[in-house]
Amino acid sequence: MNRKTLVLPAVLGLLAPALVACGGTDGGFGGDNAIVVGTTDQFTAGEDAPAPFDPAFAYDTGVWNVLRQTVQTLMHVPRGGGAPVPEAASQCGFTDRASESYRCVLREGLTFADGTPLTAEDVKFSIERTLAIKSDNGAAGLLSNIDTIERKGDSEVVFHLKTPDATFPYKLSTPVAAILSSEKYEAKKLRDGFQVDGSGPYTMQAEVSGDRVTKVVFTRNAHYKGDIKVRNDKVELRSFGDADAMGQALQSGDIDMMTRTMSPEQIKDLSETPEQGIKLTEVPGLEIRYLAFNTDAPSVKDKAVRQAMAAVIDRTRLAETVYGATATPLYSLIPSSITAHTNSFFNKYGEPNTKKAAGILRDAGITAPVKLTLHYTTDHYGSATAKEFAALRDQLNATQLFDVTIEGAAWSKFRPAQKRGDYAVYGLGWFPDFPDPDNYIAPFLDADNFLNTPYVNSATRTRLLPASRRAADRNAATPAFARIQEIVADDVPVLPLWQGKQYVAARDELTGVEWALNTSSDLQLWELARGIA
Repeated sequence: MNRKTLVLPAVLGLLAPALVACGGTDGGFGGDNAIVVGTTDQFTAGEDAPAPFDPAFAYDTGVWNVLRQTVQTLMHVPRGGGAPVPEAASQCGFTDRASESYRCVLREGLTFADGTPLTAEDVKFSIERTLAIKSDNGAAGLLSNIDTIERKGDSEVVFHLKTPDATFPYKLSTPVAAILSSEKYEAKKLRDGFQVDGSGPYTMQAEVSGDRVTKVVFTRNAHYKGDIKVRNDKVELRSFGDADAMGQALQSGDIDMMTRTMSPEQIKDLSETPEQGIKLTEVPGLEIRYLAFNTDAPSVKDKAVRQAMAAVIDRTRLAETVYGATATPLYSLIPSSITAHTNSFFNKYGEPNTKKAAGILRDAGITAPVKLTLHYTTDHYGSATAKEFAALRDQLNATQLFDVTIEGAAWSKFRPAQKRGDYAVYGLGWFPDFPDPDNYIAPFLDADNFLNTPYVNSATRTRLLPASRRAADRNAATPAFARIQEIVADDVPVLPLWQGKQYVAARDELTGVEWALNTSSDLQLWELARGIA
């Protein structure tokens, strides 16, 4: 998921109180016993995003990491990855060979955090609510293949799909499929502000300053029944303005662990000169970064411009000079560690080649230099983003084929402008919703996609993606994904740049750190404990 933060007009007076509570939390707010985790994720609300923590709206890795602690889904991905397993459900599975009908049975005795029963009707209500609201943030696209939802009694629900989809269990494991109470959420209206009510492993309290959450305290939910084993009673997630402030808090002992996004400099320093009492841990990651294009914008409407950029950008130099050992070049939307990856961009364009790019522009009748502005977000992916875009600008301008400027904006402004189509070229990151090649293709190229892109390739949407989803054996989907990657390399609606590793740094008395982030960058706070192996 970039997967994906968010600005509160003055009329939202409900944010004026300092605390926003969820469910039936007990104990004090924070406290000496809480494990404190730092993040640079920013949680804000405003006119373009008044409901940042509503599962029907939220489509951002940082926000999803709050929701994962507080809401339940029918399925979830186990701590070490792999196929989804039942969470709020006791069992789930396809009832037909075509992967068009999916049945789940709920665990016995499920309740929300306030003690009210959770039934199949709540499951049906929650997912139909997301589909009815259909927020322009893109999250509903994950569930758009649902045709009807059939409830059988209080404990059984059957999803009838429009077309076969072997990835559907993964989609039911994401927060967009969170189970909500119709008593707390309206059926066709987003819930403004920062309150969350669910049945997950924790309840939550948010401390708010103006339109921004400064910290969230998660307290073990005494009513929770599910597959997750909770190893602590309380965790505080504290939001920092930048990685340096987060790092200083770890050094001083104000926090116990820091997660995304550590700066490349911090990772390098902790790798080469470890600090006493602090341990750096690398965990497998599937993050990618890319440029995307509004293919209706005059400056990039001709794909020759986009192809010429693909032919000259030096991914290796970009990764090495800005991110060092924490990033590797990427030549496809699907990262190299995911089945079905091909080096489609390298196969088409080879090593960076100014002469080739000049020929592409000349053959299309385009006069150089092509004037472009590259847009990026200043506060969503870490401090290195500005350096990355300066490096991209310099690379492109050095060819004399482009006249590039760069422009940064806070995520709360950047994301709405990007969705509106205000930017011709812009940079984004993607943290997968689930570790399947489908989730590196559909969010960018399918209908109701995350980018809100005008680009449409009918072969991808109507033939190749549906064919890939019919394959229960995901290896059998490889030919369809290989063809999609070739199409992307030729049309360049997006231009992959690099894939990243992920790291956490923690005080050495903390255990479970190696499980705190999974490959999709899902924060699993329930894994953390003090001094218990």
